[in-house]
Amino acid sequence: MRRPRLPRTRAGRRRLLQAVMAGCVLALLPATWMYLVTGDRLRTTADVPRSDVAVVFGAGLWDGEPSPYLAHRLDAAARLYRAGRVKVVLVTGDNSRKDYDEPDAMRTYLTRHGVPAERIVSDYAGFDTWDSCVRAKKIFGVDRAVLISQGFHIRRAVALCQAAGVRSYGIGIQDKHDITWYYGGTREVLAAGKAALDAVFHPDPRFLGPKETGVSKALASAR
Repeated sequence: MRRPRLPRTRAGRRRLLQAVMAGCVLALLPATWMYLVTGDRLRTTADVPRSDVAVVFGAGLWDGEPSPYLAHRLDAAARLYRAGRVKVVLVTGDNSRKDYDEPDAMRTYLTRHGVPAERIVSDYAGFDTWDSCVRAKKIFGVDRAVLISQGFHIRRAVALCQAAGVRSYGIGIQDKHDITWYYGGTREVLAAGKAALDAVFHPDPRFLGPKETGVSKALASAR
């Protein structure tokens, strides 16, 4: 197989360089958009504004239990609840098959860490970040929320929930920089492009379904 050759003329090399630079700029636009949209929306568990609802995004299970990354997200949600900074926790994740149930595993973990079961609401069709944000708004009636995820993902979560109509603040959990962290950070570069398209075109989630009253009932019991 013949190797590609660089243009022989100075004008040709200049056009190639311009094309490469244009490609780099286009690739960085979605990430730039996310940083601009999220601006001052990232906080910590100590200074995040009080909100009725915290949303915790799924992050995988290990033998039916939350993965370490997911456990750290749930720990932050439990701290917020115990501190009185949120009243209800919406756990959103994948339950696309019978032997894999993120929301129920998240619920069980939270109840073991001091969050009453009646203050936890499960979204079983949070197949990706956009689906979780749209369903939080359209299905569960969430208008304002604190979002909890890892630092490499939280900007995308906040940007997408803002686009879906949920006024959001984000808490980015800072885990150690292991291979999973680097994989997640690399994945976000690619996911930023899809996020920008979702924010522009507002596609329907994979599953929408009827409206649910879990959040409103949980909030009513909290008053």
